[in-house]
Amino acid sequence: MKVTVYQNNGKKTKKKVELIDEVFAIEPNDHAIYLDVKQYLANQRHGTHKSKERAEISGSTRKIKKQKGTGTARAGSIKSPLFRGGGRAFGPRPRDYSFKLNKKLKLLARKSALSYKSKEEGIMVLEDFNFEAPKTKEYLKMLTSLELENKKTLLVLPAANKNIVLSSRNLPKAKVTTVDSLHTYDLLHADSLLISESSVEKIENLLK
Repeated sequence: MKVTVYQNNGKKTKKKVELIDEVFAIEPNDHAIYLDVKQYLANQRHGTHKSKERAEISGSTRKIKKQKGTGTARAGSIKSPLFRGGGRAFGPRPRDYSFKLNKKLKLLARKSALSYKSKEEGIMVLEDFNFEAPKTKEYLKMLTSLELENKKTLLVLPAANKNIVLSSRNLPKAKVTTVDSLHTYDLLHADSLLISESSVEKIENLLK
C-alpha cells in the first residue's frame, strides 16, 4: 500500500512511501489487542491501596456489652467491621497488578492496531522535520495545516527529539512517541497516526 508523504505545513509532496502488508494490512486479532491493552493498563496501577483491618485499628479490646440479655446480637469488640470506626473486612491490600505476555503476541497486537488504523485511513506520513526551539504555537500550526487540530494525534519519531516533545506537551490531544516506545494503547487511543518518513522503515523492521 502506497501512501503520500506530506510536509509539516500540510502540503503534499511528490514522494510516496510503501507500507508493507505484513505490518499494516494483516487480519487484526482483537483478542491480542485486548490482552496488550489490559497489560498496559494493569502496569500503570501502583497497587498501593490499603485499608486497616480490625487487627490494625487502635482501640479498646474490652467487651462492649454483656453476652446475653440485651435483645441484640453479641458484640465482643469495638473494632468489629460492623461498627463505625471499626476495621474493614477483606479490605484492599498492596499488590502488584502486572503480568507477562509473550513477545509474539505483543507484536501481533501492535500490527493489528496499525492495520485497523490503515483500514480507517488514519495514517499520515510526514517528511522528517525539526523545530529550532520548543514552541507550542509551531506544533499547533502544523496540526492546523494538516486539519488535525481538534483530533487526538500520535506522532511517531525515529528517536527522541526534545524540541518536538516540549512543543507538543501542552496540547492535551497531542502525543509524541518514538518507534521503540510505540504501544497498542497509544495507537488505538489516537484518531490520527502521524509517522515521520524515517520512522516507517524502523517500524517495519521492528514488527515484521
